Amino acid sequence: MFTLPGRQIKTAALCAAAVLALSVQAVQAQDATPLIRAAGADGSEPTLAPMLKHVLPAVVNISVKGTKNVQAGPLFNIPEEFRFMFPDLGRQQSRQFRALGSGVIISAKNGLIVTNHHVVDDADEIRVALNDGREFDAEKIGSDPHTDLALLKLKDFDKLSEIKLGNSDDLEVGECAGAIGNPFRLGQTVTSGIISALGRTGLNIENIENFIQTDAAINSGNSGGALVNLRGELVGINTAILGPNGGNIGIGFAIPVNMVKTVTAQLEKYGEVRRGQLGIMGQELNADLAQNFGYDSNDGAFVNEIIKGGPAEKAGIKPGDIIFSIDGKKVSSFGELRAKIATIGAGNTVTLGIFRDGEEMQVKVKLTEPQELTSDDSGSLAEAFAGASFANSDKEGVEVTAVEQRSPAYLIGLREGDIITAVNRSEVKNLDDLKKHVKEASGRINALRIDRDGTTIYITFR
Repeated sequence: MFTLPGRQIKTAALCAAAVLALSVQAVQAQDATPLIRAAGADGSEPTLAPMLKHVLPAVVNISVKGTKNVQAGPLFNIPEEFRFMFPDLGRQQSRQFRALGSGVIISAKNGLIVTNHHVVDDADEIRVALNDGREFDAEKIGSDPHTDLALLKLKDFDKLSEIKLGNSDDLEVGECAGAIGNPFRLGQTVTSGIISALGRTGLNIENIENFIQTDAAINSGNSGGALVNLRGELVGINTAILGPNGGNIGIGFAIPVNMVKTVTAQLEKYGEVRRGQLGIMGQELNADLAQNFGYDSNDGAFVNEIIKGGPAEKAGIKPGDIIFSIDGKKVSSFGELRAKIATIGAGNTVTLGIFRDGEEMQVKVKLTEPQELTSDDSGSLAEAFAGASFANSDKEGVEVTAVEQRSPAYLIGLREGDIITAVNRSEVKNLDDLKKHVKEASGRINALRIDRDGTTIYITFR
């Protein structure tokens, strides 16, 4: 569970049962079973118990064991030219760890579970416990650190219950919500609250952010658990809290289920997220900017710059445009636009609502993969690449555009300006080739053929 620093505040919890007491009609499941029981004439209390009986079997506890590489302390940062004298100092060290979290079964037929990336990152063993006491081993199909989502598959499973996926685009502030998970190793726990805000960004929790905020109590161990609505539908995956001491103060964050759908679909199909790119640079729309451009709302994303040759330029999008919708769904901020485009995936076509010169128009754009690999992404391709950024070279090959000092990429010998032209004996013409050949060589010695200032050299790593 990520915890963000902040001041403690007083929050007023809204009990879902109080709202239900005013309900005229109970919510029902697809099989007409009442999910919520309102107050009865016999004096019975309103309750969420019927709904939770449907949902709880689909929420699981996850325990992991693994080995994590940690950097040696600053006293052991030996300059590269003297490293031959102290070959073992300053190197990354391996440490074993154990961790607990939560997860949600999204496919009973295929044994698929969604959880947070940080719950299972570096895990060598993953054990899943159901609420009926059964336990299964699981394997990681794929993981995406930028959205903090991971997809697991159970081994030798039977008789599972899955949760119904809702539509997070339909959520409204004030709706009741329940958070389910395994806080502080207590076991499966349910808390209730409301949707406090939508489209939260700029929290620096993940690289791609579009959070649901809730005051339903979320604590350490709830990571990867379910945020559900009163219909028993999954609307989010709990991932972070705002709290000065690591405890709940009524400000928690969940990844919207619509983002979960697009990311897990790609993880299941490819084992990775093939991120979509629009090819623009922009900013949040404020009142002054909107007024100056004749736009009567503060919701939307302002386009500052169009990347030459990118999807947006090909579709006719221009600097000064205001993007207000994706596939008919309102876009409230540039952060929301960025998050949705990135998780929709390369190769898909989206329809954008554009405001330009007092007129609204619809523009279709086919998304492409980014033509660069940032230092945040490179470590997921190969641990030895962590800390380096890559981009397609003007000629054939992949250029190393930046290398962080003392990073794994720096330690294997990569330097800014290097052009990677081959992996082992496979030619590299672009980033797609680099990704393909490195994955094919996983577990074997990788030899990178480098063009450095007109001279050919080889760098080897595992």
